Amino acid sequence: MSFHLAQFNLARMVAPLESEAMRGFVEGLEALNALADAAPGFVWRLRGEGDTATDLRPYGEDILINLSVWESLEALKAYTYQGAHLEYLRRRREWFVPLKERFLVLWWVPVGYEPRLQEGMERLEYLRRYGPTPRAFTLGQNFPPGSSQ
Repeated sequence: MSFHLAQFNLARMVAPLESEAMRGFVEGLEALNALADAAPGFVWRLRGEGDTATDLRPYGEDILINLSVWESLEALKAYTYQGAHLEYLRRRREWFVPLKERFLVLWWVPVGYEPRLQEGMERLEYLRRYGPTPRAFTLGQNFPPGSSQ
């Protein structure tokens, strides 16, 4: 069986999405999503109403979520830490409050599988409770494909 990498992350906004404080983030979100969609190794991302997931707020109104699937850990890292996304990453404190607890989780899924939002939430909770394991891990401490089933 072949596997892809699922990732789920969340971020607490410094102000409501419609506020002036979040304007730079909102104005660039469409382009950022287009970059992801065209990135080598990108497979799928969760969308709510429209082309983003900004309307999906399972943790409350001040927290945005992101759920996506990538062909490999290397593809996700390349998108995250290279090119235009890196500039957004560098500016994250303009728009998001630093979180004290884990906010990103990774796990392997069968090729063709689209994880549900609830699954991402459960995997993040598992990571927070037990630390990195084959079921829920991080960019820095990861496990080989197929180990999280």
